Amino acid sequence: MKVTIVKTEKELEDAFAIRRTVFVDEQQVPLEEEMDQFEKDSTHFVLYNNQKPVGAGRYRLVDNYGKVERICILKENRKDGAGKILMNSIEEYAYEHKAPALKLNAQTQAIPFYEKLGYKIVSEEFLDAGIPHKTMTKIFNH
Repeated sequence: MKVTIVKTEKELEDAFAIRRTVFVDEQQVPLEEEMDQFEKDSTHFVLYNNQKPVGAGRYRLVDNYGKVERICILKENRKDGAGKILMNSIEEYAYEHKAPALKLNAQTQAIPFYEKLGYKIVSEEFLDAGIPHKTMTKIFNH
């Protein structure tokens, strides 16, 4: 599996297709909530497995944090380390771009995954698109 930082329209469409499959089709998030005003300001990532897109995520700088957003993996690839591969690439990118820390809003069912990667819960539970979330952070040692 290989992570690509999106540079072409095809790669961006691959990222959006994965997000539509996971968030809109599977989790019933309205498309107008899934695709937002920050798409053009974000760095997008796509995880490919033999040229087939299987995961996606995006990154942007917000209030001196690297904000990790829209992390998703196709259902059939969730138990094979795909999420960790995608997150490691985004974290490397953030570190190289001198983000002092990362922040993400994790769906509560995904919290154990992010805790294994070193993230800590920093908020109470809240709803985003009708799904329970908690904010998590990870501090870098530059």
